Amino acid sequence: MPWSTLEQVRAEAPLVHNITNYVVMNQTANALLAVGASPVMAHAFEEVEEMVGLARALVINIGTLSPPWVEAMLRAGLAAKRRGIPIVLDPVGCGATTYRTATSAILLEQLRPTIIRGNASEVLALAGGASLTKGVDSQHTTDSVAEAASWLARANGCVVSVSGAVDLIVDRDAVIRVHNGHPIMSSVTGMGCTASALTGAFAAVSASPLQAAANAMAVMGVCGELAAAHSKGPGSFVPAFMDALWLLDAGTLAGAARVSPPSAVGDLPHGD
Repeated sequence: MPWSTLEQVRAEAPLVHNITNYVVMNQTANALLAVGASPVMAHAFEEVEEMVGLARALVINIGTLSPPWVEAMLRAGLAAKRRGIPIVLDPVGCGATTYRTATSAILLEQLRPTIIRGNASEVLALAGGASLTKGVDSQHTTDSVAEAASWLARANGCVVSVSGAVDLIVDRDAVIRVHNGHPIMSSVTGMGCTASALTGAFAAVSASPLQAAANAMAVMGVCGELAAAHSKGPGSFVPAFMDALWLLDAGTLAGAARVSPPSAVGDLPHGD
């Protein structure tokens, strides 16, 4: 259940190492603090292996790429792989440019992440399909890429978490849908990156990557709904969202979370 995992994060305060983009560092660090995790934002390749040695999860986000950052991602990811701690890969903008797509493929091949978390267009591109993107925004629905997400999960032995109006979380055997969230979330930069960071925190304390990914998306969606109800627009949404993460309690989450029970992968729709 989402609450039990969130309660565990608050009790254990896992250190989550983020190699993420300039745009979202402050927001994702604050979101991790708001749920009770401990963030570190370290990207210098001279120290990432040592930092991973202290962490319980690694989140790699390719939003603002450069060759030194890619080297740091690979070094940190291989160190995390040796330690057996969960790796979350957010292939931001995969499919938009050759460099992003190629970098995502290299990270996928060499690191074999525990969880891939992206929007529908990014997941389709990472799976090798043709993708249309508008910046880093998705031009596809989650159901339209369900088959690609399932293939990606099976081929790489990982969980694939696809964000959208309905979030789709799939592994080789099962699929979970999360029906929470609010349209304003797509008008605020960094919400997908925040979802990836929270997924890392939940994976750090959970034995099931599938459940960790689904529970993180449920918390994101519920807090998005709560924040939207108490804000006038994107400017007031972000602080309201942080407050919602901080104040979320068991009763509120249980009453608001709309998470489908796991179903068989064979029940997924075929792509368009």
